[in-house]
Amino acid sequence: MDVAEALGLAAGTLTTAAFVPQVLRTWRTRSAEDFSLPMLLMFVAGVALWLGYGIAVAALPVVLANGITLALASVILWVRLRGRRRAAPVRSEAR
Repeated sequence: MDVAEALGLAAGTLTTAAFVPQVLRTWRTRSAEDFSLPMLLMFVAGVALWLGYGIAVAALPVVLANGITLALASVILWVRLRGRRRAAPVRSEAR
């Protein structure tokens, strides 16, 4: 393993691991309301594109970090979308 690949693996490990506490908190509380939905959608799309890039150029650190981050961010997005449907206000027709 060369220095660049070791650096990439270290960076990917740290940035991916940073998501774990947030995913655990989101999963326990079953709430992701504090997350902006547009931000989550853009983030998940961006990470998916980075994963595609990593696969295209055969960069193992990019593939590993973004594959795991995509899974973690998708959990938060799923909880956020699920909470939004449950919290939808009920409209009254009688006025």
